Amino acid sequence: MKISSNFDSGNIKVIEATDPLNIQLEINNDFQSEFYQWFHFRLETTPYQLHKLNINKLENSAYPDGWVDYQAVASYDRQTWFRVPSIYENGTLSFEIEPECGSVYFAYFAPYSYERHLDLLTWAQSQQICQLETLGETLDGRDMSVLKIGEPSADKKNIWITARQHPGETMAQWFVEGILHKLLDDEDPHAAALLSKAVFYIVPNMNPDGSARGHLRTNAKGVNLNREWQTPSMENSPEVYLVLNKMRETGLDMHLDIHGDEAIPYNFVAGSEGIPSYDARLKDLEDSFKAALLTITPEFQDEHGYPKDEPGQANLTVGSSATAEEFKALTYTVEMPFKDNNDLPDPDYGWSDRRSYQFGQDTLAAIVNVVDKLR
Repeated sequence: MKISSNFDSGNIKVIEATDPLNIQLEINNDFQSEFYQWFHFRLETTPYQLHKLNINKLENSAYPDGWVDYQAVASYDRQTWFRVPSIYENGTLSFEIEPECGSVYFAYFAPYSYERHLDLLTWAQSQQICQLETLGETLDGRDMSVLKIGEPSADKKNIWITARQHPGETMAQWFVEGILHKLLDDEDPHAAALLSKAVFYIVPNMNPDGSARGHLRTNAKGVNLNREWQTPSMENSPEVYLVLNKMRETGLDMHLDIHGDEAIPYNFVAGSEGIPSYDARLKDLEDSFKAALLTITPEFQDEHGYPKDEPGQANLTVGSSATAEEFKALTYTVEMPFKDNNDLPDPDYGWSDRRSYQFGQDTLAAIVNVVDKLR
């Protein structure tokens, strides 16, 4: 029996793995950080034998409430990820499995590998209306990439979509993959309607270093990028620094920043009602977008989510609040669950990579309802 995590986004610490009925594990912290929650590892063993796995010391993880009612995901082929019944008790997540194959992978959510990220960029830039631009390098020397889709002109809106500032929130990049496949489909009516009125700038992965390192929330220096938008720097947060400079170069009329939430089992959005310049126009844009999304998909709801900021009390170090204030634009943080969508539960897969992909496509369709009012 062997447990390994020496691969893209791997993260686990083996405490005891000699008895299949008593496997004891812990999660490594993000580098130079107190955050930990993301795990991803492979178990090589004898198939059709019961295994009991325990991930310990979770009471001090980044989001302890995220383990309540959470079910781990597993896969034999790294393509289909299914839920494994799990129990969280006294700081330990425990689950049992009789693996059907000699090798099985486990993860906090369906991983989105760096290789798949590169494949997505390569596919997208091969489409005639899409251009790939490298903005600069991360601290580990990876490319910071943005995809420009459409032909800019003075009368077109500039719509930005950023994903995975927190690298362990892999559902965000599955969401973006769905958006790209729809937006680059030359027979899709929503795409045609949008591209006649807007240019899209899409950053599929804001944190490629943290993603490859198996981090939950931080980059290669242990910095939480979604608290860097007031004063980003090439020394600490080149990812934000480079993207924000590009936003200022192109202009910005709408920004969706895509995330995952560990504890709340619903899809929801967080708006900019707390920024100093929030006004009736922004409220109308927010309400129109949410109304369209509620009509398009039952996966979205607007009852459960984060408490709304009081007027003038928004945290302007957060990406969507910072861009809303600077550009006076419609911005949202879009959140998806690690657990399941309690409105439409799926005991076999929970909230999944495939549902994230579809939610991305539905969200793109909702933008049609507001694009004319963005400026």
